[in-house]
Amino acid sequence: MARILFAEDDETLRTALEATLESEGYDVCACKDGGEALAEYARRRPDLMLLDVMMPVKSGYDVCVEVRRADPSLPIVFLTAKSAEEDVVLSLGLGADDFIAKPFRIRELLARVSAAMRRSRAAPQAANGGDTFRIGTAVVDVRRFLVSNGEDPAQPLTVRELGLLRMFATHPGEVLMRETLLDEVWGEGYAGTTRTLDQHVVQIRRKLGASGQLIETLRGAGYRLSV
Repeated sequence: MARILFAEDDETLRTALEATLESEGYDVCACKDGGEALAEYARRRPDLMLLDVMMPVKSGYDVCVEVRRADPSLPIVFLTAKSAEEDVVLSLGLGADDFIAKPFRIRELLARVSAAMRRSRAAPQAANGGDTFRIGTAVVDVRRFLVSNGEDPAQPLTVRELGLLRMFATHPGEVLMRETLLDEVWGEGYAGTTRTLDQHVVQIRRKLGASGQLIETLRGAGYRLSV
């Protein structure tokens, strides 16, 4: 049974979502603040973290940063009332895999959680093609979820960032439509918008250093790794 660590300071929402997730067959550990979430994470590693952003003791951002230091591959999804572009950029830059804006539909949340679980289970298979691959001069370490660009210290990658990099590396010179990338990396039926994809591309370009310029944007279509 997959385990979800869920942190939300609103008791009504926390109780309702805990019951909903349990009815879907998940083992749920519900926490009232970020400090409790980190303590529970240390006691028993979950399969996914679902975090409110604005919480007492430690915010969802703080929790994400600390967890990412220990585990670059754990799926982390933010629940937030802050959905402006700068908030999305910050969330993804800290290592979140996804964000769900409040108020949200329960079916959308369940679909996002399910998709994140599928990606996490499939992630170990990403190493089948080798332990490392290159994007330009940058080296991607598949097993350690790291990218070294030769300019900065090695940067950690999330599951989705690694998935996008592998898509670009295995389709050099091809135009990859946004819908194709979402289906392949986020999973078919993903209920989010292409804005999430675009912000992930911003993050991986930054982590690639100078090699990030090789990922071209084709307006109205998608992206291409130039060769």
